[in-house]
Amino acid sequence: MPRHPTPRRLRRSIPSLVLGSFAAAFLCAQNQPVLTLQQAEQMALANHPQIQAAQHEANYSNQQITINRSAYYPQITGDATGSQGNDNARIGAGTLAASRLFDRVSPGVIATQLITDSGRTPSLVASAKLQAQASQQDVETSRYDVLLAVNRAYFGVLRAQELVKVAEKTVEARQSLDDQVTQMARNQLRSQLDVSEADVTVLQAKQLLLAARQAVQEAQAELGRALGSDQPAAYQLADVPLPPSPPAIVDALLTQAIASRPELASLRFSSDAAKKFAEAEKDLSKPTLSAVAVGGFIPAIKSEGSTPVPAEYEGVAANLSIPVFNGHLFAARRVAAQERALEADQKLRDEQERIFRDVRQVWAAAITAYQEIDVTAQLQRAADLALTLADGRYRLQLASIVEVTTSQLNATTAQIQNLNAKYDYAAQYAVLQYTTGQLR
Repeated sequence: MPRHPTPRRLRRSIPSLVLGSFAAAFLCAQNQPVLTLQQAEQMALANHPQIQAAQHEANYSNQQITINRSAYYPQITGDATGSQGNDNARIGAGTLAASRLFDRVSPGVIATQLITDSGRTPSLVASAKLQAQASQQDVETSRYDVLLAVNRAYFGVLRAQELVKVAEKTVEARQSLDDQVTQMARNQLRSQLDVSEADVTVLQAKQLLLAARQAVQEAQAELGRALGSDQPAAYQLADVPLPPSPPAIVDALLTQAIASRPELASLRFSSDAAKKFAEAEKDLSKPTLSAVAVGGFIPAIKSEGSTPVPAEYEGVAANLSIPVFNGHLFAARRVAAQERALEADQKLRDEQERIFRDVRQVWAAAITAYQEIDVTAQLQRAADLALTLADGRYRLQLASIVEVTTSQLNATTAQIQNLNAKYDYAAQYAVLQYTTGQLR
């Protein structure tokens, strides 16, 4: 029975194309700079727009302190006024005073100093300071988010690169078996069915290698984004030792999370800021006392009667403002601020409960991922042994090619599962550190 020519053409054309692209990629990889996880984290912290945006927001909040504190200082303005009026006229509408109209051109200065607003300004300044501290904690939250993304992407690239190595070894091993089976078929020691089965396993391995290569490119693009760049991360990544086992008890992790998570610190500061602002809004209904001083010079004034108008003028006054009624405006602002303060308290409580849940879930997932490493290692050893035995039986003509190919598939699957388990745990441990506020 003649052998069908299609698998043989595939075996000759695909290896040359695939291996040629792999050789080019390997040569490019040799020229790539080496990047460690710590270097990747530093690059992300320095370049990522998410952190820079949060820092600008914190800078904005810091300026609000100065804005609110400006009421402590005198407000000085310089004026220059010129007016023209018809002789002997008086202002009629819009005022109770019958002020005269006269021609004048006059420069002057007005100074206003707040003496007391019954504690409103100190409360506003305190609220702004607390909100600035909350914004700074938001910067830390952004740093945590970026560091977690870098760790995940870094381990994703390492996983994909190791998967390529597994796929390359799989292609090599299956091609070797395929060549042996083909030679045995030529010597009439094996059937054409065995050759076809071996061809299929080689093509499947090459499919795995193509998918692994694609995964590397996707992972490098993700790492580039995590580094704050619009380009893929074209680096050789240094391997990272496997993290230690997770703690056996979750209680200590809960305590660490409550004390260290920047989101909670931000919400605490925001809650305190909202309470201070509510106090400031409450003080709106209290009296405000301020002092006003004016001084200037009027070059020439047409005066009527025998009493001339002095060219220089100055005056000092105190003004006490007592709110009486403004359509319940201040009362509504006070209640609205109190509601905001209560809302901030509930947001803090909600975040604490969410973090408790996250810590417990991530801790359980980390323990499972850590145990999975040992289980998949045992599975890999068992699958490798089964493949060795199947290969030996096949060479002694005690087993079919199907038994060998099945054992090959099981061995490759077990090796990939063990590889995934290691990097799954590395990424999961980073999530655990993030959740407990220990990711640095």
